[in-house]
Amino acid sequence: MSICRYPSRAIAVMVAAALFVTSLPIGAARAGLVTTEQALDERTAANDRAQLTAILQRDDVRQQMEALGVERDEAIARLASLSDQEIQQIAGQIDELPAGQSVLGGVLIVAGIVLLVLVVTDLLGVTNIFAVINPIR
Repeated sequence: MSICRYPSRAIAVMVAAALFVTSLPIGAARAGLVTTEQALDERTAANDRAQLTAILQRDDVRQQMEALGVERDEAIARLASLSDQEIQQIAGQIDELPAGQSVLGGVLIVAGIVLLVLVVTDLLGVTNIFAVINPIR
């Protein structure tokens, strides 16, 4: 009978200690009023910071930064040290910048310029590429 009492006494001491620790006062919870604008600003700043970090992680951006002599880790560290207002300003400027054009658009513009130069030189009589422009030669 004495063997059964020792485990129950050890379990009782552990339960008592656990109850004592959990009943200690932790401190009062403090709550404040959060406006909708504050909640949206915090969410927007976090989203903008994540968007800018994702942009810095892209390979084409990394290559351009390395060409300019800036390391990716250094740029991310500087981005982390910016305030929320600065992050929102930068993200707003990125959203307003024009997007890059496609390769086809660039090729068409260059081909148009070359065609225009050839037509002008044909009109001036320097070249004779288009027989329609100056048929009498």
